[in-house]
Parts: sequence; structure tokens; C-alpha cells
Amino acid sequence: QVQLAESGGDLVQPGGSLSLSCAAAGNIDSIYVMTWYRQAPGKQRELVARVDSGGTTTYADFVKGRFTISRDNAKNTASLRMNNLKPEDTAVYYCHAHCVIPIIGETDYWGQGTQVTVSA
Repeated sequence: QVQLAESGGDLVQPGGSLSLSCAAAGNIDSIYVMTWYRQAPGKQRELVARVDSGGTTTYADFVKGRFTISRDNAKNTASLRMNNLKPEDTAVYYCHAHCVIPIIGETDYWGQGTQVTVSA
């Protein structure tokens, strides 16, 4: 069993910054890809940024130049640094991990989400 725990969500003013963290715990052989998604009220969940085990990153167009994803493979953690936040960034942010688990093999896990609210 693998658990993903997100932290760092908060209320921030437009133009402000926030850092989210995701920690994976459990019997993990490796994590191929760690991804941040978000879901705003009434909208579908959307990909924000992802990073693979080699450090290659992918960003949604709406966060390019403002958000930075990083990971620590040794600690099974991923972070999302968010700068110049806008009201439209308000959403629940979810961490997702594509893992290799003993016996089971490749599988996917989601965190419970952390609320980010951007408002004056």
C-alpha cells in the first residue's frame, strides 16, 4: 500500500507565491512519474505539471513560466512552486504517482488533495 500526502495549500493574494509538497510513503520500488493535477469547482481535473525519474518536466500552457515542479527521488517527494498566482489558479491540487510496487508491478496512486485559494 502506498500513501501520497500533499501539503502546502493555503489562501494567498493574487500575485503571491505558494509551494506544495507531495510525499509518497509505503513499499515502493520506484516512482516513474510524479504529477500535479488540479480541479476547480465545476470543472474537470486537469494536469498542471509532471516530472519523471530523470528530471524531465512537462507543464500545462497556463502555468508555464509561473510554476516549477521538482522531485527528490531518494525521498520519494515532489514539490510544486507556484509564483504569480491568479484567481483562476484556485482549485484543489492533487498529487499523482505512477509507481512500481513489489509483486503488483506498475500502478497509480492519488493523494487526497490540498486546497489553494487565490483571492484578495
